[in-house]
Amino acid sequence: MFTGIVTDIGRLRSVETHGAGVRRLTIETAFPVEEVALGASIACSGVCMTVVATGRDGGQGWFAVDAAIETLRITTVARWQAGERINLERALKIGDELGGHIVTGHVDALAEIVLREDLPPDPTSPWAATVKFVLRVPPTIKQFIAAKGSVCLDGTSLTVNTVEDDLFSVQLIPHTLQVTTWGARKAGDSLNIEVDMMARYAARLMEARG
Repeated sequence: MFTGIVTDIGRLRSVETHGAGVRRLTIETAFPVEEVALGASIACSGVCMTVVATGRDGGQGWFAVDAAIETLRITTVARWQAGERINLERALKIGDELGGHIVTGHVDALAEIVLREDLPPDPTSPWAATVKFVLRVPPTIKQFIAAKGSVCLDGTSLTVNTVEDDLFSVQLIPHTLQVTTWGARKAGDSLNIEVDMMARYAARLMEARG
């Protein structure tokens, strides 16, 4: 389990293809890799992945994960190349602060950014400028997106502002833009989306009740 609070931006060092279409990804990180156990889970831009190796080269820590066929099919991982910046979050421990919302790291689909709007700061307010993003989701998951609800996009827990059919909007503050990969996002980019677990179960209960 995760919270959708990004704690590091990793850098994809290398990609290797193994038998049966598996890709091994080696990711540089500021995490203390000596404390990361083999078999541990790390959310990589919203995708829960299992650590299969760790190391340190010249002071730079890294960990490796394997992406199988299903992960490559349904997420953005298949498109990643060396140099890709990746939102990282280590698995939640009992007693940790739950700052976002419960996230499993099981991606539902890809969302596409259709609009980025850099909003100017209010001259009467001390707050810096924010950025509004409008995204489109596949018809199969649009019913799980609710205004004021939570959604996880590329591993980032965000609050939905508005919803209109298969479009929804989120607004990011400067801090989030700085400590995640969101600052570089633009129209046309695809993101890993995981809908709120509670929305999924509520919809299933309603379906079961007819």
